[in-house]
Amino acid sequence: MNPYASHLASHDPLSVIASTPNKLQDLLQKLGPAGLELPYAPGKWSPRQVVAHLADTEIAFAFRIRQALAEPDHVIQPFDQTAWSHHYEAYDAATALTVFQAVRNWNLALLRSLPKTAFARTVTHPERGTMTLQTILETMGGHDLNHLSQLRAD
Repeated sequence: MNPYASHLASHDPLSVIASTPNKLQDLLQKLGPAGLELPYAPGKWSPRQVVAHLADTEIAFAFRIRQALAEPDHVIQPFDQTAWSHHYEAYDAATALTVFQAVRNWNLALLRSLPKTAFARTVTHPERGTMTLQTILETMGGHDLNHLSQLRAD
């Protein structure tokens, strides 16, 4: 199950995740330093916090991808994004973007090297059930599009 499927729609997930780092960098430059601290809606994250979240999430996706490839039917660990966000004051947007870009490029290199059959490998998410590596890729793409749209709303 992909909770971000509606954001991905018919877009190719690999193309989406490949284009996100540059789009994110452009959006952050347009926001400028003052805009990085303004939440897009009351009670929501600021753009700086969104980028920190994307960096954290990319690390989680990196681990899940590698577990799906290395361990048959691995049970992946969910995480509480709100609890993780309690530490986002420690990060500036530029560093978060650098981490996101580096880990995303590392993930893309791996994903692009895989045979098509690898995307059928399964994992189990305790809250979402059995999913494939393809579902993880689609979740990454939809997740990116969700947060890019939030940043554009600023």
